[in-house]
Amino acid sequence: MEQKVLEQKLTDFFEELHSHPELSYEEYETTERIKRELHAAGIEILQTPLKTGVVAIIRGAQPGKTYGLRCDIDALPIMEETELPYKSEIPGKMHACGHDFHTAAVLGTALLLQERKEKLHGNVKILFQPAEESSHGAETVLQTGILSDVEAIFGLHTAAYLPVGTLGIRAGSVMAAVDRFELNITGTGCHGGHPDEGVDTILVAASVIQALQSIVGRNLNPFHTGVVSVTRIHGGNTWNVIPDKVELEGTVRSMDKEDRVFIEKRMRGIAENIAAAYGAKAELLWYPGPPATVNEETWSAFAEDVAKECGYEVVPQRNSTGGEDFAFYLEKIPGCFINVGTGVGYPNHHPQFYADEAALAPAAEYFARLLEEALGK
Repeated sequence: MEQKVLEQKLTDFFEELHSHPELSYEEYETTERIKRELHAAGIEILQTPLKTGVVAIIRGAQPGKTYGLRCDIDALPIMEETELPYKSEIPGKMHACGHDFHTAAVLGTALLLQERKEKLHGNVKILFQPAEESSHGAETVLQTGILSDVEAIFGLHTAAYLPVGTLGIRAGSVMAAVDRFELNITGTGCHGGHPDEGVDTILVAASVIQALQSIVGRNLNPFHTGVVSVTRIHGGNTWNVIPDKVELEGTVRSMDKEDRVFIEKRMRGIAENIAAAYGAKAELLWYPGPPATVNEETWSAFAEDVAKECGYEVVPQRNSTGGEDFAFYLEKIPGCFINVGTGVGYPNHHPQFYADEAALAPAAEYFARLLEEALGK
């Protein structure tokens, strides 16, 4: 496919996706758009029980292994504030995390690999994954068994901290494990003017919140990354009554497996013991999300070498305490998650986030070459 033809095709597809964002597990029209493009190119679509999302396969003419390439297709519940001519047509929904860019670039990779399949030594499974923003879309895919024969996997993410023409690649932990917690503190409600007649859950909650911040600062290795954030507090409904219950909610981020286990244990101990000291009770509910995203060393070095061959500038991928459910794949399959520079600007999840279309065709070509050379190793 000629470069200009590829550029125009991917740009048109990207803009169409951006104008019609769909949230996690609701990506029905997006799924159909992807299927139409794959069918038109003669690319085989595999049958799965997934309600949304697509898994396609490029079968090389030569025998070899099966590798995977994954993008995500869902949008966010954000009202777009850009002035783009192709801005979201759906109020309150926006591709503010670059998944439209990922999908268009990976479609381009699929088209290029389809043209080169006579030269491929093995197969490439192309995964257009639903529900990354739910943090559990990858788990849904893995449960189907569709990736059971995949021996290495690659993924990409827009990077608003990198200019076009730059890739961020680094071995090791590059994104954090993401956990959600709820903390219910129960005491004895009473009149606000007679606190001695009850157990003040507001006071307990305040003490617990302060103490939780000691975990990262005083319990973790100073060279390790960790975050404990209380993001919601609910307690009471009037000005002169101390409530009998306060609810807290928040998130924990960690890069190290042992730290992840330790933080939960430490939070539970702090909350329960502080509450007991005041005569109250505390119940911690823990909702684990994706683990840390850990790039395998050999594949990271290989991805960097191919990037340089393609004319990219390669910089060390920066640490992020954001989460990514691609981590579920990397727990089972070695591979690398790569940051693609799409222009320095507003960060992901911002209502004015923007990905430069100039990065689309080069990214498609890079991942096509990456997989072609990987299969030929």
